[in-house]
Amino acid sequence: MNKPALWTKDFIGIAVTNFFLFMTFYFLLVTLPVYVLHELNGSEAEAGLATTVFLISAILIRFISGQWVEHFGKKNVLVASLVVFLTASSLYPFTDGLTSLLVLRFFHGIGFGMATTAAGAVVADIIPHSRRGEGMGYYVMSMNLAMAIGPFAGLAIMNRWTIQTGFAVCTAVAFIALLISFVLKKDRPERGEGTNKFKLNLAPAQLVEKTALPIALTGTFFAIVYSAILSFVSVYAEELHIGAASGFFFVVYAVVIVLSRPFTGRWFDRYGANAVVYPSIVLFAAGLLLLSQAGGAGLFFIAAGVIGLGWGTLFPGFQTIAISKARPEKKALATATFLSLFDLGIGFGSFVMGAVAAGLGFKVLYAACAVYVLVGLIVYYFVQKNNTVSEHAS
Repeated sequence: MNKPALWTKDFIGIAVTNFFLFMTFYFLLVTLPVYVLHELNGSEAEAGLATTVFLISAILIRFISGQWVEHFGKKNVLVASLVVFLTASSLYPFTDGLTSLLVLRFFHGIGFGMATTAAGAVVADIIPHSRRGEGMGYYVMSMNLAMAIGPFAGLAIMNRWTIQTGFAVCTAVAFIALLISFVLKKDRPERGEGTNKFKLNLAPAQLVEKTALPIALTGTFFAIVYSAILSFVSVYAEELHIGAASGFFFVVYAVVIVLSRPFTGRWFDRYGANAVVYPSIVLFAAGLLLLSQAGGAGLFFIAAGVIGLGWGTLFPGFQTIAISKARPEKKALATATFLSLFDLGIGFGSFVMGAVAAGLGFKVLYAACAVYVLVGLIVYYFVQKNNTVSEHAS
């Protein structure tokens, strides 16, 4: 029996759109702090606010974006959000102070939060049920590739040219994402034809998808640790005197994900979630332990590969579970719930992990994180004990 097609025009289109969306995000994540410090004469704390404000607006807008998707349709909301995202991307050269930058970052986060929610709902509809784990794995891989290429390109462009050139590149990338979104197949809104007047419902059941909450909170548990990698691995590399090579950490991370994705997604679909999640948690912990023992570039990059195999498989697995449990009309809300709690974990974790690193050092931090992740085996066991997902049976 032939498998239903996965690599359709729409699937490739939404994956590429997602890649450009996240590439802009990671591009600015590494370059804006430098812009705040050197161009706007801000402090390190003010530089951090540029990311915090962005994430706050993205999280807040996701709580109502799911309702917009249900009422107006996935493609309509995706296109509208990418217009907002492109407009914000084009305005960075005109910021002349910290206040204007923070206002712009809040506006930009709105576009990002809406777009990631709508894109997640689009891809959930496109992927055949029998290939849900495989398809979601490839979709999330577009984020992983953006995480490697975005910071690398951002720092390279800024070092060779200027931050203004970087802003122009971000605008061009956001424009390409918008263009691609136009060719996606138009869907029908879940609530009729979307012609009735939209009425925002602030009831908790309409802001959070309860079927996604258990796995979303589990993802948040692990996101706290993942923030220690996102926020501090480059600083740790400086401590190891390999700072020049730190940008390649996420390149190695992404390469391993690309090489493993054809297998891990299919295993998820064939054997179910637990067969993939439990080994991935162990690999994630092993990678963190290796990172804590690194004394030079060799073990540093081996750790990057193991973490890529572990966390790079774990994250799409959790997102697949979150979406699979929701009814068709609630998949956008499930995506919003999962991503919002994940971002909260990243934001909270960055603060906590920074405090731990300041007191104990990075080697102890990453060793402690390995133990923390192993505790996650117990957390996942109890969350999934009576609610095991088996994608091939869905």
